[in-house]
Amino acid sequence: MTLADLIARSGGVCEFCGATDGLVPADVAPEADAILLCATCAGDDAPAGHWRCLEGAAWSAEPAVQVAVWRKLASLGEAWATEAREGMQLSPEADAWANAPAALTHRDANGAVLAQGDTVILIKDLPVKGAGFTAKRGTPVRGISLVADNEAHIEGRVEGQRIVILTEFVKKK
Repeated sequence: MTLADLIARSGGVCEFCGATDGLVPADVAPEADAILLCATCAGDDAPAGHWRCLEGAAWSAEPAVQVAVWRKLASLGEAWATEAREGMQLSPEADAWANAPAALTHRDANGAVLAQGDTVILIKDLPVKGAGFTAKRGTPVRGISLVADNEAHIEGRVEGQRIVILTEFVKKK
């Protein structure tokens, strides 16, 4: 969605608080959608009282706004925010979106993002349980697979054995 589309949808105001100055698009993951926020709402330094505007924004008909409000209310940790979040009626689309598991990001020991099929190098000797050998430091592991439900694990072949390796013991080549 373009900035012009967001401005048209929102009427040229922040979709949280209604401000008109410093409007910027903000992505709402994991969908490829965005909402229009003022600089205060887009930042992390808003005064605590500012977030009371979310009580009104929770009634938006736009699923992306509903999800963003639902997530922001969860991050506030205030009693009023918890009550407002529990009282929200998300559309079926927004509910599925809000409760979708967050995408995991696998990172090596240096913080580099790992992708399916990458080649990594072991940075430590690793005893392989059940296989009776030690994977030596400096061993390349080609064509890794990412473990879908655990960002700290990858799979790869070492000495012909398919093993699970902790990402903290590899670096991307």
